[in-house]
Amino acid sequence: MGAMAWVMMGLAIWHFTIFLPDRFWGGIVGAFCGALFGSFLVALLLSGFTIPGRHDVHLLTALEGIPGALIGIAAVYFEGVRREKHAPPETLVA
Repeated sequence: MGAMAWVMMGLAIWHFTIFLPDRFWGGIVGAFCGALFGSFLVALLLSGFTIPGRHDVHLLTALEGIPGALIGIAAVYFEGVRREKHAPPETLVA
């Protein structure tokens, strides 16, 4: 249940990426994956590599997913910016 709370918090934070320019590596799907994986991995680290069970889940358990979601989204965003900067210029083909 703790893992579900972490991932759902990552999903909730992901919805706010609509306000950012679409420079994510993989587009909006890349941002989605970054938010979910980031929230799960960082929250797992914060909880000491244990997933809280059904009776151990509290509001703070869900809040543990926020830093990871933000880190995951930022990582995917900056990777997309880096790849966009190093991409060859597009040419028109007639």
